[in-house]
Amino acid sequence: MVKALQGVVRGRTIEFDEEVGVEDGRRVEVVVRSHKTPPGPPPGWRPGVFSSAAGAQADHWTEEDDRILADIERDRHRPSTSEISGPPIRS
Repeated sequence: MVKALQGVVRGRTIEFDEEVGVEDGRRVEVVVRSHKTPPGPPPGWRPGVFSSAAGAQADHWTEEDDRILADIERDRHRPSTSEISGPPIRS
């Protein structure tokens, strides 16, 4: 039988969230994989305060930053291929 269970480690004991389904005294193999805690919000983030998320750099933004972003946007829309000149290919 193969069954994936979750639980909590307490010293040398693992307390499973549900019944294991194996008779008492039977030897089993247990593979332990720690659950990672999902990352939280960035430091200083507060819900409902827009300056703490998008627009956080608004006070530090310069015209040079606008120019750089405009250049990047313009480059994104340029053709990425060029025509090859030369005699036509005959088949």
